[in-house]
Amino acid sequence: MKHLFILIILLFSRAEAQTSAFSIADSLYTIGNYSKAINEYSKVGGLSSALQIARSYNAIGNYEKAIKQYQYVVDEDVVNQLAQLELGKLLLKMNRFEEAKSVFTNLTDVNTDNPEFQFYLGEANRNLNLSEESLEQYKKAISLDSTNLRSLFQLAKYYTIKRERDNALKYIIMGLNFYENDVSLINLHALVLFNDSQFEKAIPLFEKVIELGKDKDYVYEKLGISYNKNWEFNKAKEAYAVLLKRDDTNSQTYFDLASVYQKESKLDSAKIFINKAMAVQKPIFVNGYSQLAYIAREQKDFKTAFKFFERAHLEDNSDARVYYNLATTYDQFSTDLQKKLNYYENFLKHYPNEHPFYYETARKRISELKEEIHFTKE
Repeated sequence: MKHLFILIILLFSRAEAQTSAFSIADSLYTIGNYSKAINEYSKVGGLSSALQIARSYNAIGNYEKAIKQYQYVVDEDVVNQLAQLELGKLLLKMNRFEEAKSVFTNLTDVNTDNPEFQFYLGEANRNLNLSEESLEQYKKAISLDSTNLRSLFQLAKYYTIKRERDNALKYIIMGLNFYENDVSLINLHALVLFNDSQFEKAIPLFEKVIELGKDKDYVYEKLGISYNKNWEFNKAKEAYAVLLKRDDTNSQTYFDLASVYQKESKLDSAKIFINKAMAVQKPIFVNGYSQLAYIAREQKDFKTAFKFFERAHLEDNSDARVYYNLATTYDQFSTDLQKKLNYYENFLKHYPNEHPFYYETARKRISELKEEIHFTKE
């Protein structure tokens, strides 16, 4: 009895010492002193310490050692879902998607009712470019928890990119009903409406995205276009002014700003910004020359328009629309019937598979010109 009593005291003392050592390690871990915490956990031993060591390595960025520790815990305790979840998330972070998929497949097999496991399996499949499988997992996550915001976002994003308006809006609205100020979902909502040419409805959403702190360049770009399409020219100019303040070498911003002035019939200002766009544009000027040509044609200055279309064609002779405009503009001011005919015939020769309207107009005009030339000779 005496020996048994001593043994119990020794065991109790050892357990108490381990508890005390574990508490010390935990306190070091809590305040972020991870290296010392690892040393203390190592002294204690056991699976709980091994899990904490894995977390400590993860926290300090030593991911390979963290993965080895997590794997040790998972191998020793196959029912430890928390260790598997943390391991799978770390594997995703390290772009080890096949391994992550294996972990989350196991978790979803064991626990089919956990929406987080379904979501992360969806993430692994998405990164493996398995779109159908990832969509299935996100939908399963939502069926288990309709407020699973990350799954809702991934579905909404996928259908927005695919231009599937109704599906995108379905998941966007579901998410916003749960959290009305989710900036990512509001942004997707704005993009869906923008892509659907519903510019007036998209404007307040883009404005809210900026108000919520996501003032990315593309938001101002699409907001500027939306203002322009909605005839709110001053607001469009303000949006483009923000972009130019951030980057005054972006030719597209100047072109977009020029289109605002052109729509206002302020053609001299439009030309100024087109020239600025061309001054910073690299390496091709087709867009700039074409826009200057359109403005000149609008001003009934067909010779100048023709010269700009010629320059655009020299920059890129693969653009059929440029050459078509070259032919029709020459037709508007020249009296040289044969040269007019040559332009239209060259168009059909070099661009035989273009838009039916271009083809039919050119073909009809060739017939008319040949008749005019014939009667002139007569």
